[in-house]
Amino acid sequence: MTRVYLDHNATTPLRPEAQAAMIAAMEVCGNPSSVHAEGRTAKAVVERARAQIAAAFGADGADVVFTSGSTEGAALALAGRKLHGAPVEHDAIRAWIDEDLSVDAAGRVTVLDPSKSCLQLANSETGIIQDLPEGLAVTDATQAFGKLPVAFNWMGATMALISAHKLGGPKGIGAVVLKRGTELAAQIRGGGQEMGRRSGTENVIGIAGFGAAAEAAAKELDAGVWDRVAQLRNILENALAATCPETIFVGREARRLPNTSCFATPGWKGETQVMQMDLAGFAISAGSACSSGKVRASAVLTAMGFDEITAQGAIRVSLGAQTTETDVLRFAEAWCAKQKKHRARSA
Repeated sequence: MTRVYLDHNATTPLRPEAQAAMIAAMEVCGNPSSVHAEGRTAKAVVERARAQIAAAFGADGADVVFTSGSTEGAALALAGRKLHGAPVEHDAIRAWIDEDLSVDAAGRVTVLDPSKSCLQLANSETGIIQDLPEGLAVTDATQAFGKLPVAFNWMGATMALISAHKLGGPKGIGAVVLKRGTELAAQIRGGGQEMGRRSGTENVIGIAGFGAAAEAAAKELDAGVWDRVAQLRNILENALAATCPETIFVGREARRLPNTSCFATPGWKGETQVMQMDLAGFAISAGSACSSGKVRASAVLTAMGFDEITAQGAIRVSLGAQTTETDVLRFAEAWCAKQKKHRARSA
């Protein structure tokens, strides 16, 4: 049976446009810091990608600083700043913030001082979208970029984190986007690349793929692809609710990413569900991929007020642009069959 990939929030398949751009960049031998013709050619690849990303993210006039991904970007943007945040943030953010912002049952975070706070735009586990207050210090836009119509110049944040592999680009490349003139202390020092904010020879191949993926993702968004994905997500949840009415859906009444569904069966551990569905031919997850292998209740769900048993029984299904109605209905049928067997054994 053909496998069905439903873990796009963990990482997405590489887009053909990104692959083509990366193959072309492999033929460029120069170092972007070199002043000869070969170096200038490599520099042009980097700057074209920077412009593609800025345009796709609505960040014209802002600085795009390339990093190895959002985890490094979080360190670059947050280290030494003593910002406030909430326990629903990604682990890469929580490592640098004071977790003292409150979260309500709908997953919404209350920000008291935006200039001293970090707030995700969309949660990777539940898909719940936050309203960003004006003057916010940092936002993690990693999951939202490419799935939602966002524009950095209008979102009110001073800095934003983005990553290529969440929108069809390669793994290992991301960026911090910041308002021009914002101070940013380099964590990696040396040659002064990236406007002195992140030293090290640029990952020309990865950057080229990131730029192409961002451009393609923006066109896809404009074409309404994610509206269709949202309809598939709703078909999935309706099928689950009809066959397994005891299923607990997280954030179903909230504004969410169009592709994300988080649901729970108390007493049936998420890790067990992931393994059983993997054997059945479906790739899903039990929370953030960066926390995989850690048997614990979801910090996101416990912060929202779910008890530990329910939080431990949650899984995440995240659809992609190529997901079909057949895919989601096959998953719903297989998952409900497994859930009923679990219920029978637990009775």
